[in-house]
Amino acid sequence: MAKILVIDDEANLRKVLAAMLRRDGFDVTVAADGEQGLAEFNKNGADIVVTDLVMPKAGGMEVLRAINAADPDVPVIIITAHGTVDSAVEAIKAGAFDYITKPFDQAELSAVIAKAAKAHDVALHSVRADDKARAAIIGDSPQLQEVFKIIDKVADTPSTVLINGESGTGKELVASALHGASSRRDKPFIKINCAAIPHSLLESELFGYERGAFTGAVTSKPGRFELADGGTLFLDEIGEIPIEMQVKLLRALQEGEFERVGGIKTTHVDVRLIAATNRDLQAEIEAGRFRKDLYYRLAVVPLELPPLRERRGDISMLARHFVEKYNRKLNKRIEGIADDALALLQAYDWPGNIRELENLIERVLLFADGPFITATDLPESMRQGTTPPPAPSPASETPPGEGGLKDIVRMKAAELEKDLISKALEETGGNVTRAARLLQISRKSLQTKMKEFGLRDTTAQDGRDEGLED
Repeated sequence: MAKILVIDDEANLRKVLAAMLRRDGFDVTVAADGEQGLAEFNKNGADIVVTDLVMPKAGGMEVLRAINAADPDVPVIIITAHGTVDSAVEAIKAGAFDYITKPFDQAELSAVIAKAAKAHDVALHSVRADDKARAAIIGDSPQLQEVFKIIDKVADTPSTVLINGESGTGKELVASALHGASSRRDKPFIKINCAAIPHSLLESELFGYERGAFTGAVTSKPGRFELADGGTLFLDEIGEIPIEMQVKLLRALQEGEFERVGGIKTTHVDVRLIAATNRDLQAEIEAGRFRKDLYYRLAVVPLELPPLRERRGDISMLARHFVEKYNRKLNKRIEGIADDALALLQAYDWPGNIRELENLIERVLLFADGPFITATDLPESMRQGTTPPPAPSPASETPPGEGGLKDIVRMKAAELEKDLISKALEETGGNVTRAARLLQISRKSLQTKMKEFGLRDTTAQDGRDEGLED
């Protein structure tokens, strides 16, 4: 449950905000002014901060600067009246996550909070975009050394970089390192996942919109290009941008100018662009889904990230790094990885790359008794030496069906579910009720899953559980 700190000098607004957020399942703390809010944050911390812009004692900008200095991974959302929207935009350029204008409705607030919660969760798996970002790219294999050489050569230039690599290879970390090693490091580093934005909203997300541009546009709002002025804009999954938007993006890159949706005023910006994709853009060009002129504008500096199976020498270093990370996060005391488990990790092909390895280590630490992770702690498929086939690239994917991407994802999800349930049952000695509590699902759902995976006969205490309460 994410912890949210609400700072506002209006008692009624504090009460309404706290009630709305608690109804959405958040743990909420309130403060009556910026000074009180910072004292609360320094004492007990928070995952997200929602603060009014204009307050006595300490205003929203002072709160923003103090929290960014203490923990830059905590999203700060600014509340502002219509008359101070320009100040809110300045706050975003100074590091605020987003802003909402008074009056606001619950849907708007919930959407912004959900984005902030997701961003904070992602921040736990990434790094700050500063000069320490490169240190977060773990590994010393020859393939990774080549990536470091390119970062060193092009980081402090205005040239556009196109990062190519499979999902989970660390493209965002490389983008952070490029920004952090540039002279723009103290300016905004704005990120947007093009695949996560509906096509109909992508233009307004990139270029902003004017009041009245469309239904629901009750105020003007800047886009990501505007917010990144002077800094770096990272467009992840650039291959997902629809062909009709690519013309407008090309113009913004070439001319450094654009108009907001519904506006006539031309806005000029100074933005360094970094793009990333897991698609084969050359194949997309041949298929007519990607413009050749945009590709050449993006690929001034192409950078290929190798999949984890091609840099096996880094697996042990990465695994130990994630053990240390999740020891701290989960309050565990696992001392390391036994040789038999490490051999299995290095032999596996990792179709999900570094992200898959990190998720596996987190899952293993949840159930491991220690002091070392051994082969028996790893999934059965890994112990048997079987690796699921890699998912087809989007460019070459056939329509999902037999052996298609959806089937592979479904198979992997089922395999993961079965492994987690087996571990939980083993941990609780076959006690279904306790295993359900450990997995944070209902007892009925667990019994259904056990029947689906053929696990009922392995639970000796299943019958004795029938008399227990959930």
